Amino acid sequence: MTPDLTPVQIPNMPRFPVSRIAPTPSGFLHLGNAVNFIVTWALVREAAGRLHLRIDDMDGIRFRRDVMEDIFTSLDWLGLDWDEGPEGPDDFYRHFSLQDRKQMYRSHLDRLNGSEGVIFNCVCSRRDIQQVSADGRYPKTCRDAGHKSLEGKSAVRLKVEGEVRFNGITIDLARTMGDFVVWRKDDQPSYHLASLIEDERSGINLIVRGEDLLDSTAAQIYLARCLGFPNFPKTRFIHHRLVMGADGQKLSKSRGAHGLKDMRESGIGPQAAFRATARILGVDETRISVPGDLVSELGALRARS
Repeated sequence: MTPDLTPVQIPNMPRFPVSRIAPTPSGFLHLGNAVNFIVTWALVREAAGRLHLRIDDMDGIRFRRDVMEDIFTSLDWLGLDWDEGPEGPDDFYRHFSLQDRKQMYRSHLDRLNGSEGVIFNCVCSRRDIQQVSADGRYPKTCRDAGHKSLEGKSAVRLKVEGEVRFNGITIDLARTMGDFVVWRKDDQPSYHLASLIEDERSGINLIVRGEDLLDSTAAQIYLARCLGFPNFPKTRFIHHRLVMGADGQKLSKSRGAHGLKDMRESGIGPQAAFRATARILGVDETRISVPGDLVSELGALRARS
């Protein structure tokens, strides 16, 4: 794990922060996921806010029951709690699966469809795009083709024009991401659409993400404006440095030295996650033994500032 975890610039927090941790049950969690969750938890708890647990299971093809169940084991191992969301696997299946909200997501797609020229059907495969786009960005092939919706063969993309500004930075979303998918070929909402709708309906006003997701944040802000959402564009965003592997590469959800399941089964405690979180938050890592220590140190840091 790289020691270079530059402290984030924490913006003025909402008076009553409402945030979420939102793991996806497609691969076992790793140290980078843990750090993101702990940063979110500590900021919310220090500010006496409210924290949601949301398990993003919309990618039905990649959903793994064993991974979903391990999420709860990992959060307990890290010592994290939450105020809203499933208490465990059974509660998740009964009351919190996002698969049960598909019609709600479709109703928002219909709203976009009612805004002429905002979305379009696309029949391109990833291979089609890679053959004509060196950087993998969608080359607008179907933007004005007028394709009809074809079950299993067409996705729905949002037309992207111009820039998005947040956190004092400007992202040329049309250049960096281009027209992105909001409804997939397998008749499922895209991550961007489902996650955005859940954040809006839950009143989320603080989101902590890795710095690799700046473009994703810009895309969701852009989509929120297209949908006329009043709250999400006002959300406070914190993008922190990534926890990297020994090879300097971004951690993935494949099992390995930094997988939380492997760490637990090897008898390794979560202290590495606490230390990395402390560095990201700019507090003394030698004073951190449990997550609650982060809350105390954040309070002291704020009192000194």
